[in-house]
Amino acid sequence: MSPQLKVKILVFASGFVSLGVEITASRLMERAFGSTLWAWSTLIGLILSYLSLGYLLGGKLADKFPSPALLYRLAFLAGLFTGFIPFAAPALFTLISSTGPAGSLPNFISLIAFFLGMALLLAVPVTLMGSISPFALRLSIRDIGEAGESGGTIFALSTVGSILGTFVSPFILIPFLGTTRTFLALALILIAASFLGIAPSARGRTLLYLLLATGTLPLGLKAKIYPPARGQVLFEGESPYNYVWVIQSGQDIYLMLNEGFGVQSLYNPEEVLTGGIWDYFLLAPLFNPPPFSPAEVKSLCLIGLAGGTISRLYTQIYGPITIDGVEIDPLVVEAARKFMALDSPNLKVAIDDGRHYLSRSAKIYDVIAVDAYRPPYIPYHLTTREFFQEVLKHLSPRGVVAVNVAHTPSDYRLVNAIASTMASVFPSVYVIDELPSDHPIANSLIVGTASATRPENFPLNVAFVENPYLLEVAKRALPEVKIFVGGSSILTDDHAPVEHLTHLTILDYLRGKR
Repeated sequence: MSPQLKVKILVFASGFVSLGVEITASRLMERAFGSTLWAWSTLIGLILSYLSLGYLLGGKLADKFPSPALLYRLAFLAGLFTGFIPFAAPALFTLISSTGPAGSLPNFISLIAFFLGMALLLAVPVTLMGSISPFALRLSIRDIGEAGESGGTIFALSTVGSILGTFVSPFILIPFLGTTRTFLALALILIAASFLGIAPSARGRTLLYLLLATGTLPLGLKAKIYPPARGQVLFEGESPYNYVWVIQSGQDIYLMLNEGFGVQSLYNPEEVLTGGIWDYFLLAPLFNPPPFSPAEVKSLCLIGLAGGTISRLYTQIYGPITIDGVEIDPLVVEAARKFMALDSPNLKVAIDDGRHYLSRSAKIYDVIAVDAYRPPYIPYHLTTREFFQEVLKHLSPRGVVAVNVAHTPSDYRLVNAIASTMASVFPSVYVIDELPSDHPIANSLIVGTASATRPENFPLNVAFVENPYLLEVAKRALPEVKIFVGGSSILTDDHAPVEHLTHLTILDYLRGKR
């Protein structure tokens, strides 16, 4: 194989691996930050910063030491450090998770630590990958009259490699290998390309290079992501959307995602109520004009099915009503069916995005519940006026929608923004706060009614409640129910700064504003 062909293969491989690392690193970012515009822009900014530094470094090294051997060693080190990422990341996750109890706002300090840790994890391999193209360009120029053609070839090969890395990583490598082994595969691709140039001249050092290269494999295979909470791990697995945990503590079984900044579902076979915000979803029909009758609730659409906590509650309280549960992550449904009794015959599960599901459905519901969180974020497209206009089309005349929104004891910006948006669509909007506690993060349930209703409906309807569990929840919530009268900016598909509002809440909390 000619030296020129070896260099071209290396350039192509480095382009493939650099974008592959960016895509795969997003799986690490999403575990802490969610799949948000802010998280992606941060990751892209990091990658571009390191590539820029690598271009500068590679150009300077190539002019000073125009040696093919040095180029291949740089590529080998880039591959080696890429292989270390899945080994170093679990230790980082463990350190981060020890900074505060899962689900509490002090854990947002962990998000900052996570960002800095990601910056360190990616700095060396991506910078070294960035150095390959300018170095290869310097070696490829034999005649100044062919500099343009040589440069075009190098850039084209690198870009084509990057395009393939962009598609192969998310569509083939990550789904079939998972995050850890995808990093390893990318590492070994770059190491193999570097060996084309290293092996002929390494002589006695070949064995050392091989030992270093193959050493990344057992390190990566041993890499383990530690659970976000204490208890027995019943299930863990990775999907294209989340890292999914099912953890048992006593009789409680928790469904948690990614780094465990929140609990998505709770199941206890010995209990009916959960004691959490999920119970409050049962109260949404009580805002309609009295007298309240459970028989009026015949159908529920649940956007954000997760482990089925809300669907179980509705089945236990309102009977075997028709329930359509929409969940975007099939692995979540698989885990819930295995460990959280997601097997009610009245529940039909749809693997879909909630908004997309409604836009394609002609069904009418008495209750639509929205509990779609990737903590600490709500997907922005489920908070806008256009989304709630779609929801209204699917509600019966006495239909209600209920949305779970998190806040701190003193910061209701996101609650107010979503409530204001709902008030621009629904005739009446109410807010039910969770009972005050020492926990730094709380939830509110925002309820919108398809027809105009009055605040006194709720306390009047409580008198008609016969089910003891529903009555317990109603009495618990009664002091915290209020009609929404405040004003805030309305979220639209064009402008819905949900992530920004969440970040402001985080920053205020870190500054001591509770």
